[in-house]
Amino acid sequence: MGIWIQIQPGSDKAVYTQIMDQIMEAIARGQLGIGDKLPAVRKLAEELVVNPNTVARAYTLLEQAGMVVTKKGAGTFVSDPKLRQRDAADLSLLVERMDTIIARAMNLGLSPNEITSLFSERMQQFDDTSQEKEELL
Repeated sequence: MGIWIQIQPGSDKAVYTQIMDQIMEAIARGQLGIGDKLPAVRKLAEELVVNPNTVARAYTLLEQAGMVVTKKGAGTFVSDPKLRQRDAADLSLLVERMDTIIARAMNLGLSPNEITSLFSERMQQFDDTSQEKEELL
């Protein structure tokens, strides 16, 4: 697997959410590509020292979001983004999170141009990581 998942025990986020978020970030960055296999539930649970049900819940929610597909007897794999559906609820949640980030940035005294610049820099980092993986293929 092309990612390393790290659980933060004192975090406000549930462990299954931490697992999901890190896998989704790895997919977005291109560290996990279409068809890449995720570790088996028991193996990942053992590595993270968590209950296998926690990993299974993360995988189930990732599958419901269309990020991965589970093939009986073969494992869980990253799905093709072209086959993922853009759910209106997901887009609404994304906008809500962006609004929260914008509000925090403005409360820190950042101007709209600074916020846009920061966002662009972060997008470039994601794009660079994705392009590096494509060049390796």
